[in-house]
Amino acid sequence: MKTGCGIMTFLMTCLCTSILLISTMTSVDAQETRASKELDAKVEKFLNENRGRWHDWNVPYEDGKVLYNLIIKNNYKRALEIGTSTGHSAIWMAWALSKTGGRLITIEIDEARYKTALRNFKKAGVEEFIDARLGDAHQLVKDLKGPFDFVFSDADKEWYTQYFRDVDKKLAVGGCFTAHNVTDGFGDVKEFLDYIRSVPNYETTIDRSSHSGISISYKKSNAPLSH
Repeated sequence: MKTGCGIMTFLMTCLCTSILLISTMTSVDAQETRASKELDAKVEKFLNENRGRWHDWNVPYEDGKVLYNLIIKNNYKRALEIGTSTGHSAIWMAWALSKTGGRLITIEIDEARYKTALRNFKKAGVEEFIDARLGDAHQLVKDLKGPFDFVFSDADKEWYTQYFRDVDKKLAVGGCFTAHNVTDGFGDVKEFLDYIRSVPNYETTIDRSSHSGISISYKKSNAPLSH
């Protein structure tokens, strides 16, 4: 009889513990869902209110959505942006990364734009998902350890090919190297496109959601760059 009572007590304890655990997990999930919805509302409000105010080499609204969708679709978590400007593209990417559990490193050389970007990140509510760095991307990109699964290049066009070469070994297989303004007619960008299209372990397409264009290059395998 005592053995039977002991078993019942044990089972009741396990049941109560399970109920408490499920209740706690449900409460945490509800809090996270609520926080996510609040962030969504804050970011959307900020982006919509400032839709026509982005200058200083920022991407158009349409291209921000392209970057957001790429990160969400591929569940990217370790992103790098070369050329922050005042933060429009970084906000889109950080918003997506908030949903995948990721984080963005973004680099800007101009101190005034960098400081404006920091203010914009805070206003949009995405500052905790961004590691913003002030400095020369020519050196910083070389120094970064990675690995990355998503890279967006939107700095000096004549350096696009070198940026790609500097991050290639740090980019995970299945990762994506993207570059902006590829349909704007810049001569240096044409050289970059010719180069990256010649790299056999990358598959490159062009997104034309805006007049600027974004090249999207998926890394299919690891292989040394031949030239």
